[in-house]
Amino acid sequence: MSRTAADQRPRAVRARFRAGESAPTAGLAPGHTQANLISVPADWAYDMLLFCQRNPKPCPVLDVTDAGDWSTQLAPGADLRTDLPGYRVWEHGALVAEPDEVTGHWRGDLVTFLLGCSFTFEAALIAAGVPVRHIELGRNVPMYDTDRPCRPAGRLHGRTVVSMRPVPPERLSAAIRETALFPSFHGSPVHCGDPAALGIADLDRPDFGDPVDVRPDEIPVFWACGVTPQAAVMASRPPFAITHAPGRMLITDARDEHYRVL
Repeated sequence: MSRTAADQRPRAVRARFRAGESAPTAGLAPGHTQANLISVPADWAYDMLLFCQRNPKPCPVLDVTDAGDWSTQLAPGADLRTDLPGYRVWEHGALVAEPDEVTGHWRGDLVTFLLGCSFTFEAALIAAGVPVRHIELGRNVPMYDTDRPCRPAGRLHGRTVVSMRPVPPERLSAAIRETALFPSFHGSPVHCGDPAALGIADLDRPDFGDPVDVRPDEIPVFWACGVTPQAAVMASRPPFAITHAPGRMLITDARDEHYRVL
């Protein structure tokens, strides 16, 4: 169903999610920043902050809340417990629930980290003539575990997760240039070409999201991904955590151009 300009305003999109609508957020509210979410108990918050500081490519921090707070200056009036289109709840590294909202799971000691998301730079890619296949197909972006370890921080460790977009060779330099201007949203690619160099065996079987076709004349291009903290949760097994569902982000009121490096 087509949406009007008013329907694409961040507050309107968040209201639909609060009412129960669920869908990948790629292509929604163009021009507005999207954010990954992870909430951890306060006694794990320093480890998470240090993990993000040591691994800024997959974990670029946009905001950090006070313990128990479910609001953010990035989206005044938003409720971080209800206004994303999908969540994951973790206990000791195991996924225990995938609810539409997490008010019943919320704890007063949770500190929430909002991290930059590559969906934000996709409008710039499209404007530069770079195709974005998962948006064209109405799918979630394909995401893959890699064999590249993150730098450990306290009790947190894990491997980098990447997202992939097929790029025609003649548009590769544009894709690298445009995304490099957004370091707060993972920046330039971490790898272009053979997925085996990242330990990825089969592009048709992403670990998160949906597969997309890579045509014979296209190059698979990989960017660091904000699902990396979820991989760290699985590897490090904190007692509790809440995250966004992969590909289902917080739509903020912040504008993309505010983060663009000139």
